[in-house]
Amino acid sequence: MFKPLALFVGLRYTRSRHKNSFISFISLASMLGILFGVVVLITVLSVMNGFEKELRATILGMVSHVTVSGTDGKLSDWRSSTDKLQALQKSPQSYGKIEGIAPYIQQQVMISANGQVRGVLVQGVLPEEQHKVADVDQHMVEGDFTDLQPRSYGISLGYDLANELGVFPGDKVTVITPQVRVTPAGVIPRMKRFTVQSSYRMNNPQYDYSSAFIHMRDADKLFKTRGKVTGLRIKLDDLFKAPGVAQKLQTELGDKFQVDDWGKENQSIFKVMKTEKIVMFFILFLIILVAVFNLISTLVMVVNDKQADIAILRTQGMSSSQIRRVFMVQGTIIGFIGTLFGAILGVLLASNVEKLIEFFENLFGVQLLPADVFYSSRIPSVVDYDQVIFITLLSFIFAVLATLYPASRAAKVQPAESLRYE
Repeated sequence: MFKPLALFVGLRYTRSRHKNSFISFISLASMLGILFGVVVLITVLSVMNGFEKELRATILGMVSHVTVSGTDGKLSDWRSSTDKLQALQKSPQSYGKIEGIAPYIQQQVMISANGQVRGVLVQGVLPEEQHKVADVDQHMVEGDFTDLQPRSYGISLGYDLANELGVFPGDKVTVITPQVRVTPAGVIPRMKRFTVQSSYRMNNPQYDYSSAFIHMRDADKLFKTRGKVTGLRIKLDDLFKAPGVAQKLQTELGDKFQVDDWGKENQSIFKVMKTEKIVMFFILFLIILVAVFNLISTLVMVVNDKQADIAILRTQGMSSSQIRRVFMVQGTIIGFIGTLFGAILGVLLASNVEKLIEFFENLFGVQLLPADVFYSSRIPSVVDYDQVIFITLLSFIFAVLATLYPASRAAKVQPAESLRYE
């Protein structure tokens, strides 16, 4: 791109310690501005990636990759539907590997205990099958998920919900269903006493405060579903295949079934997170743009300061295009160094941000994310190297573009005008 002479002079201008220390200072400030902008952008996006991954893991601990249900919200013969789904996996079409299928019954109820009443989403499951499609059994705080036995009317509550109700394993709660029954005293809601068997913590208020599990046979009797289930949950070997698998299953199963994937069921949450990430990217990229404008002003000042040198170089035979390349070299080197070291430091900081936060929390005796306020008490970070490469290339391109205007001004310097008063 650059001829050796232009490259040599540009490198000399970059390395030289000029008597004008102010220009040297703002050159360093431009380089550090790009560096810190890249560091902050990589670190913040990595932290947002970490929170997104943790939120996804939390949601998938309760919601499976794909769900199959009837159009009326009920699935009558779920066993034959399970066999059909397993058969479809062996068909010539690729559905991905199905790691587990489990039925569930879902209903909104009210749970009462110790004078407290809470609205809860109750799920009737088969404990021996549930672990195939979700990992709630790995988040137990008290008791065991397999303690839910048929006809025992045991219930597993979210940890925060249990605390709100003031109950512990062995205590009784009353489950009030939307269905009603007619008695001589009038129409009253159906109620059933359940024994608290266990509690779990998913670190997500949506589940820890407002969800519960019972055995599917108890749910069948409680809600009078008569052997019908709400649907089937399916776990795949790759959760990112879920949208494609759901679409194919919908085509194969027909209009009598409703097939959804985890992204569709939680679409609003991940759309908000994606929007936040995009907005945050543009906001933080303004730091880099400020540094780029600083680089432009730096090169313009250098051009004004070097007018006599430029005139001498022109009289010795350098063309205007070579002069232009001299200052492009200088600006490109500043941008390259700032971007390169910014990317390296950004990856190092993003990879160790959790340890650094923990160190400062222990040092000052504070907790940045209290567990009773935020769904995660730690600051996770996941470095996406595609994002790192994109940020690095974009920052470097803007730094190169910033050299065009000052370099063009340098190329337009007239030797006679510049040397008139020398």
